[in-house]
Amino acid sequence: MKRFFLSAVALTALAAPAFAADMPARTYTKAPIYTPPQAIYNWTGFYVGGHLGGAFAGNNSLEGNSGRFLGGVQGGFDYQFAPNWVLGIEAQYSWMDRNTTNFGFPGATVVSSTGANQLGSVTGRLGYTWGPALVYAKGGYAWRDGNGLGVSVAGVPAGFTTNGNTKDGYTVGAGLEYMFAPSWSAKAEYQYYNFGNTTFTGGPAPVVGSRFNSDEHTVKVGVNYRFGWGGPVASKY
Repeated sequence: MKRFFLSAVALTALAAPAFAADMPARTYTKAPIYTPPQAIYNWTGFYVGGHLGGAFAGNNSLEGNSGRFLGGVQGGFDYQFAPNWVLGIEAQYSWMDRNTTNFGFPGATVVSSTGANQLGSVTGRLGYTWGPALVYAKGGYAWRDGNGLGVSVAGVPAGFTTNGNTKDGYTVGAGLEYMFAPSWSAKAEYQYYNFGNTTFTGGPAPVVGSRFNSDEHTVKVGVNYRFGWGGPVASKY
């Protein structure tokens, strides 16, 4: 029995090198290269913010073409889809300082316009985004507080009537918005407001039949805070 055991051990020792030579060599696998997560900017969500800028009446306007300071607030909701398009709705309200513009007519008649000092709008907007930037166009309903008209003859106030809708109108605009920090974005925007035309239908003879535009051009810069949605988010593997 002892002799059999020793013979088996010797046979195993002789066979081991030959078996090892027949085994395939181990292949070397290189470790994958680490790729840092990329930032994904998500525009979906609610936001509120504020803006500052200037307003300029158009040609042939009762307010003249002098500029006025404005400031206000805005808020809205955006939805990002497909995947670089952004669809949203926004409400905006602006305050402006008043100005007084006098127009002389034959017969020493003067029309005085103190100008509207409030502008509002509710608009839809459609934009295209790449990374932290969003370029967009907007349009919708516009409102203002009136045009503060007054007519006087030789310094004495005179009665008058007008037609046309001076409070309700439409607005269109375009802008660029940029996410500069998580949940924070800054924007620059042009917006045009049109409230139709105003025609004097009654009053002193020199003003009757006179027609004026009722519009505003505005340029604004602003900041928005996005409730937990905006800003870079690390992508998943």
